This record gives sequence, structure tokens and C-alpha cells, in this order.
Amino acid sequence: MPDTVYALAAALTGALVTWALRGLPFTVLARLRASATIRFLSTRMPGAIMVILTIYCLRDVSLAHPRAVSPLAALAVTIGLHVWRRNAMLSIVGGTVVHVVLSSTVFAE
Repeated sequence: MPDTVYALAAALTGALVTWALRGLPFTVLARLRASATIRFLSTRMPGAIMVILTIYCLRDVSLAHPRAVSPLAALAVTIGLHVWRRNAMLSIVGGTVVHVVLSSTVFAE
């Protein structure tokens, strides 16, 4: 009998801790929504993150090497599609397709 009580107590404790930890971010976010800093960051961060990711992805690309055409063409297509349609999914998929096709056909080793 004590094993059953111990197992139920452990399961209940785990459930309560899990519930509390999942609810905690929502209580914190409710207070942060009124912050001017958070509103400023919410408008600026997506673009900044994309710039950081682009620099990170292109950091090893040597412009002197012919294989640099593939990622640079994909970047140009991604930017062009996004400026044209303002659709993130279309831009990402279009740029990825261009990069994969060029890398696996024209610039394959």
C-alpha cells in the first residue's frame, strides 16, 4: 500500500510542477506586454535576427570562388520574392529551391 501512495504522490507532484512551469511564462508575458521596450523590440528583432542569420550563413562564402554564385543567387531570389510578394514562406522556399538546384546541378562537385 505505501508504494501506491508514494507513486500517486510522485505523479501528483510532477503534474503540479509541470502545470506551474507551463503557466509561468504567461503570467510574466502579461506584465511585459505593457512595456515600451518590449513593443520596440517586437518590431525590430525579426529583421535584426534575419540579418544575423544571413551573415552567419554567408560567413564562409568566398566571393572569389565560383561556388559563391549559388548562395548569393539564392539570397537575391529570397530578397526579390520578399520585396515582391511580402510572403515569408514563399521567400524562404523560393531561395531554398534556387540554392539546392544550383548546388546540386550547376555547382556540384
